[in-house]
Amino acid sequence: MPLIQPTDVHAPVLQQFSLKGKIAAVTGGTRGIGLEIVRGLAEAGADVAMIYSTSQDAAKRAAEIAADTGVRVKAYQSDVSKRSVIAETINQIAEEFGHGRLDIVVANSGVCANVPALEYTEETWNRNNSVNYDGVMWTAQAAGKVFKKQGKGNLIITASVSAILVNIPQTQAAYNASKAAVVHLAKSLAVEWTEFARVNCISPGFILTKMLTDQPKELMAQWLAMIPGRRICNAAELKSAYVFLASDACCYMTGANLVIDGGYTLP
Repeated sequence: MPLIQPTDVHAPVLQQFSLKGKIAAVTGGTRGIGLEIVRGLAEAGADVAMIYSTSQDAAKRAAEIAADTGVRVKAYQSDVSKRSVIAETINQIAEEFGHGRLDIVVANSGVCANVPALEYTEETWNRNNSVNYDGVMWTAQAAGKVFKKQGKGNLIITASVSAILVNIPQTQAAYNASKAAVVHLAKSLAVEWTEFARVNCISPGFILTKMLTDQPKELMAQWLAMIPGRRICNAAELKSAYVFLASDACCYMTGANLVIDGGYTLP
């Protein structure tokens, strides 16, 4: 069976970007990039399940986006590092929230820690990889089973420019390696799942999230000096790219990695 094609490939272009009637789920959806992904998908018309691990105000944020956009947004607590737990959550979302359907899943959960490579322990190494790599795989697997059953689906993975270069001066081998791994995982799944799903990645550069702002100011200055665009990206500037990948506007795109970094990886 060939890659799924929209019913009308000649539909007006803005209509192709619409997600009206779609059911979406986003891991790591209560803050940073994930929160903007939820907002963007909702603004495009999708009903969105916001998946989180720890959050004091997940329900409040979901309600605020729902009120702003007029679609359904609901928060679900889960743990992407545990295969059975995230599978149960994805299935619950498909059955209860989606009334038997799930169209779009964004595997966005991620963590980062600066650890010299000679100092990793099993615990600190696994702390990064259990979320950034294993968590993506378990989320993808759960979503893929739903997509295969219904015959159609769309998986988007948040990777990083760290997948294609080594950021300096911070020491984050586990993070870099995990992000490189998920990009290749996405390509592998894109080939394997051609009959029932599209799989793509987005690799952001330096984004104004807690992961970045918690770093020392001197590091921020050094990173800024290396970005040709000469500014840090606001997380809200990424949401349209996720809508693009989630929509029929790129129906022939699968296995791609969109780099959005203000030119950081070019020099």
